[in-house]
Amino acid sequence: MPERKVILVDEKDNPLGTGEKLKTHQEGKLHRAFSIFVFNSKGELLLQKRARGKYHSGGLWTNTCCSHPEPDKNLKAEAEKRLQEEMGFTCDLKEISSFVYKAGLGDLIEYEFDHVFSGKFDGNPEPDKTEAEDWKWINLTELKQDVKDSPEKYTYWFKAILEKGFVGKC
Repeated sequence: MPERKVILVDEKDNPLGTGEKLKTHQEGKLHRAFSIFVFNSKGELLLQKRARGKYHSGGLWTNTCCSHPEPDKNLKAEAEKRLQEEMGFTCDLKEISSFVYKAGLGDLIEYEFDHVFSGKFDGNPEPDKTEAEDWKWINLTELKQDVKDSPEKYTYWFKAILEKGFVGKC
């Protein structure tokens, strides 16, 4: 299987080249990523619990989907494609914000220029079990209280996005 490439960027999201995904995370190089937040008509957010076999943050709750776009591809199209691959459905996505974060996760460093997307969907996802071992719809009041009470159950970037108030823009 070929190594998966990520897009290396500067602090303004200008492409600098590509890097092998795992090596980029080991070396803590800044790269492009996206995080997707999908809501239903009741205003509930679809969370996924990352599969325990993931190379980092396995078993933690997080936003609907997140990944890295492939080089030389359209960012929105890549986000919509990954949502289908990971959660078994697609919907129109709208970019609502972006930010840079850096976090140590065990032996890896997540240093990402993260594009935040939002979408609407009513239904039940059919996740790829190698990506997401569980899912749930949750209202934002309950979610914010649970993150406050049990922050260890959630991924770093998800908590950062909530703290920045981006979810309120969805």
